[in-house]
Amino acid sequence: MEDLDTVFRRARVVSKGGAIEYVHWATATARLLPRLLQGRQAGPVFLADRRAPASGPRAPAATDICSVTGRGRLSYPRAEYLFKTASAELDPHAQGWTLHQLRHSALQHLAQAGRTAPELQAKSRHQHQASLGRYVRLGEETSARITAEHDPAARRRSR
Repeated sequence: MEDLDTVFRRARVVSKGGAIEYVHWATATARLLPRLLQGRQAGPVFLADRRAPASGPRAPAATDICSVTGRGRLSYPRAEYLFKTASAELDPHAQGWTLHQLRHSALQHLAQAGRTAPELQAKSRHQHQASLGRYVRLGEETSARITAEHDPAARRRSR
């Protein structure tokens, strides 16, 4: 939680290679965040459902435990399970979606809205634009629209 900057709606993250970067969130997240944090000032942002073991081989590091609730940091596999379970009834295949698919979908929607490759790279924090190819498949409609918009022989009517 110490890495959250609620004023500028961003969080400090350490990327691959140790570089410091920021992820940003929108209004809906800014509204929900205080309810998620419930007045806590330190510890993990996302908490597991139960208290973390205090000792033994499965005991997490002290920084991964909320000092107020005693609950541990929510793991990625558990977060993905919860997301898949919650999204199963919306999925046509009734299997639910993965967090990676959520990321893929967000990038696809941004690309379809006309965002440039450098903008997508900044949002996704990919090091190379070539890495965006697997996320962004715009399809025939986008190709047709771009061609039509940049067709020098097309007549434009002004009304």
